Amino acid sequence: MEKKDIRELSKEDLILYFKELGLPKFRANQIHEWLWKKGAHSFAEMTNLSKDLRKKLEDSFDLLPIEEDLVQISNDGTIKLRYKLHDGHLIESVLIPVSNQDRYTVCISSQVGCSLACKFCATGKMKRIRNLTGGEIYDQVVAVNKICEREYNHPITNVVYMGMGEPLLAYKPVMKSIELLTMEHGLNMSPRRLTVSTAGIAKMIKKMADDGTRVNLAISLHAADDEKRNTIMAINETNNLATLIEALRYFYDNTKDSKITFEYIAFDGFNDGIEDAQNLLKICRQVPTAKVNVIEYNPVEGVIFEKADQDKIDIFAAYLRNNGVSITVRRSRGKDIDAACGQLANKE
Repeated sequence: MEKKDIRELSKEDLILYFKELGLPKFRANQIHEWLWKKGAHSFAEMTNLSKDLRKKLEDSFDLLPIEEDLVQISNDGTIKLRYKLHDGHLIESVLIPVSNQDRYTVCISSQVGCSLACKFCATGKMKRIRNLTGGEIYDQVVAVNKICEREYNHPITNVVYMGMGEPLLAYKPVMKSIELLTMEHGLNMSPRRLTVSTAGIAKMIKKMADDGTRVNLAISLHAADDEKRNTIMAINETNNLATLIEALRYFYDNTKDSKITFEYIAFDGFNDGIEDAQNLLKICRQVPTAKVNVIEYNPVEGVIFEKADQDKIDIFAAYLRNNGVSITVRRSRGKDIDAACGQLANKE
């Protein structure tokens, strides 16, 4: 009989399992702590359990952690990590240290590949193979945190669901991972330190609000009118800007302490003009407290886009700033190891 992944069980499931064995409830609490606070990768590590009990757990359940496969270090200190999953598939995570701001961010994946096929993104050229489990998403944070503490003598400060895949199309495991990262008996991170990035799945943004998910939200916008956005992001054909804005207002109304950010890659001659800035201003005025991150385009093999000139980016940003929009122009990190935004594709 196929064994069940123990990390797919809730704490209540574990309590029921031990009750059926005639064992006390605290054993379930011990295992839950080993799995989600200590990040155990094997039953053998659970040294406060008897050998007999560890053997029984091993016979009854699988424990399927991710395994480090490749590490690349950029000239700017960014670290890209490739992990192998139990079924042989590969995913990537990125550690972005900004030491002078005391900010250490891990960018994590939620799917193997992606189904959205955005024209500028390397991951979008891969087919979506499967969603990650909540445990596999959580594992990335634990694993990268160990590297961050080793390399920078500092724990992870922020988690962004901005790696491979569309998080809101892996809704259930992503929400499970948020629970694991924020619960007191897990990593106990503040939801304010977590950001879910989406291409704009409107109904799932509303569901996040209905479910009381108090994390920050980043929208991969990249164009501020439907005609342009349709040409680079097919998702806009079924989730147009009006639908997206309505969902964001709903999210804001129900989670007023959560931040909403528009991510905007500046492409040369495509979305970097004053008219584009004017359209983006109109969107920002419809979404309370929205901020904008302008991102430098990072080259992807086989993609015709080029990054916008810095002068045009400065003019674009100044227009929005002068009209009251909080805007940051982000410098790309990890380009030399294909670790920058839009470059994750499991390349050697």
